[in-house]
Amino acid sequence: MRRRSWNLGASIEAMLEFLAKSLRDVKARIRPLFTQDRVAASANAFLDGLLRDERRKTGWMRADAAGDQGPWRQQAILSRGRWEADSLRDIVRDYVVETFADNDAVLVVDETGFLKQGKASCGVGRQYTGSAGKITSCQIGVFAAYVSRHGYAFIDRELYLPKSWIDDPVRLAAAHVPDETGFATKPQLAARMIARAITANVPFSWVAADSVDGVGAIEPDLRRAGKGYVLGVSSSHSIGFIHGARRRRSAAPQPRLPRRGPRPTGSVYQLVPAPKGHVCKIGATLNLHTLKMRPRAMRIMVNGRGAC
Repeated sequence: MRRRSWNLGASIEAMLEFLAKSLRDVKARIRPLFTQDRVAASANAFLDGLLRDERRKTGWMRADAAGDQGPWRQQAILSRGRWEADSLRDIVRDYVVETFADNDAVLVVDETGFLKQGKASCGVGRQYTGSAGKITSCQIGVFAAYVSRHGYAFIDRELYLPKSWIDDPVRLAAAHVPDETGFATKPQLAARMIARAITANVPFSWVAADSVDGVGAIEPDLRRAGKGYVLGVSSSHSIGFIHGARRRRSAAPQPRLPRRGPRPTGSVYQLVPAPKGHVCKIGATLNLHTLKMRPRAMRIMVNGRGAC
């Protein structure tokens, strides 16, 4: 939806017309991806089906809504059709930026799992997913969402391929995985999406990610790019990024540690302001145990721009 301030007295008809016009605009933007009108029409019907109210949107349900005799037309778009998915990603990203752009926006990077049985679906395997809270057969995607005061939307995605897939060329070929694809960790996939957003001049000031993505090259890359960040990391991860400020052990009373169970590691520090007029980057780690929350083996990295 485009950014627009609605008058509380605006009619429902006017709002629906605005939404319909926005949807027509989106369909016009993606039309060049498809070489034939009938394929573009099926793509439009697929999009309409995704926007319907049903919680479960099976192929037969989408086909019925589009007036097709079966789901084959829409399935062909996903399985046999030839069009550039990355080009569609860029179209979506540009539309989101045009609609929700804000220099103080946050790029949120996170992963999610899709429960999936069988062995043929690309990337499927027994692996941990927070969606189920356990190790199970699933696919895992890493996603980037653009969040600003105007709204939020996804702008990028990467499919995680376990090493069992990368080490099996026959399986990769059967799933039509490009030959140049190599193994990449989830933090590396996240770093790729952040780099793409920066290269595309997507306006944002912060990046937020959990403890899965908050390690590796993400933190130094963001510092070099001048971006603020809030990243979850494991308690064993070494962090050395407090710049322009002295650090000292906090004088605040320390919480009583549990006799059993995981014990949080590391010390609690507070930032001491540097001389006035000195502009620096502020970095800090916060052990969740100090917030009287359930002890967990993670910390939060915070790095922002400002005077200190």
